[in-house]
Amino acid sequence: MTQNPNLAALSAAGVSVWLDDLSRDRLTSGNLAELAETRSVVGVTTNPTIFQKALEKGHAYDSQVAELAARGADVDAVIRTVTTDDVRDACDVLRPAWEASNGVDGRVSIEVDPRLAHDTDKTILQAVELWKIVDRPNLFIKIPATKAGLPAITAVLAEGISVNVTLIFSVQRHREVMDAYLAGLKAARSGGHDLSKLHSVASFFVSRVDTEIDARLEKIGSEAALALRGKAGVANARLAYAAYEEVFGGATFAALAADGARVQRPLWASTGVKNPAYPDTLYVTELVAPHTVNTLPENTIEAVADHGEIRGDTVSGTGAAAQQVFDQLVAIGIDIPDVFKVLETEGVEKFEKSWAELLEATQTRLEAASK
Repeated sequence: MTQNPNLAALSAAGVSVWLDDLSRDRLTSGNLAELAETRSVVGVTTNPTIFQKALEKGHAYDSQVAELAARGADVDAVIRTVTTDDVRDACDVLRPAWEASNGVDGRVSIEVDPRLAHDTDKTILQAVELWKIVDRPNLFIKIPATKAGLPAITAVLAEGISVNVTLIFSVQRHREVMDAYLAGLKAARSGGHDLSKLHSVASFFVSRVDTEIDARLEKIGSEAALALRGKAGVANARLAYAAYEEVFGGATFAALAADGARVQRPLWASTGVKNPAYPDTLYVTELVAPHTVNTLPENTIEAVADHGEIRGDTVSGTGAAAQQVFDQLVAIGIDIPDVFKVLETEGVEKFEKSWAELLEATQTRLEAASK
């Protein structure tokens, strides 16, 4: 099999292509392995919504749920078992990419229970537990970038555990996440861990920023406001990349890098285009930069494969222009801090809702299997 040229060009430009989905069907059918061989996929991200859809669809999990039910497992144990099994198997499929990239890629992410998003101590405990259960070196534990999540990020890294920080919407919070990462590296070094083995990505959400700001621009309704639609998401991500370059080009990281530390790569999340008026590859072609990750739904991967135009680096040096977009948004009356507050709150609530639906659906299957 040969790699699609558009996705190969994206990879060559420094963007790691990760699939934003996982299910048992993908694993047993060989689909994930095929995407690695033909679509340059070198990573997988999961979240509660993805697992909810996977477990509710079809019958791939029926036999395992029945077996667990026979053993008297409760609903939390069932979800923990089936999700960690899928993630472990995905880690094994992507192990060659992990080895070929010296641990940078070939990564699979699993998220802590979203109900713990505002509980630092329980987040730490579950992160350690998930790390031990999956027991694969190419695992990432996903921790949300809530205020309670920040100290958890540092503490989990201090244990020698690699972390994917999720639900980042603002550049300010991204800076706090990078600070938490650097603090975690220092603590890990003090604890005797090999810094070269620690990896992290900062998952910066893109399309949701446009969705929220576009709605506010349409409410304002002026010609100037409407002209700014579809610009905030990319501009926000480009400002995040400028912040990344500043932090990881600084003296604090240089001292850690001398001991083997790796940069915390920016990861573009929520890159499926939600507004049909925008190009379906918008959040890929406009966010090409070295040392980044783009997590893509499969339909976006296929759109890039079919007609994505990779023009090289479209991010470096764009910070000033991106800041102008936000200056214009503020001038027209958009409350930027409120936008990010709403997005974080809704992001946590969405995952909590998906988790509740997953619990309910799994409980129904457990009860059916027990009859």
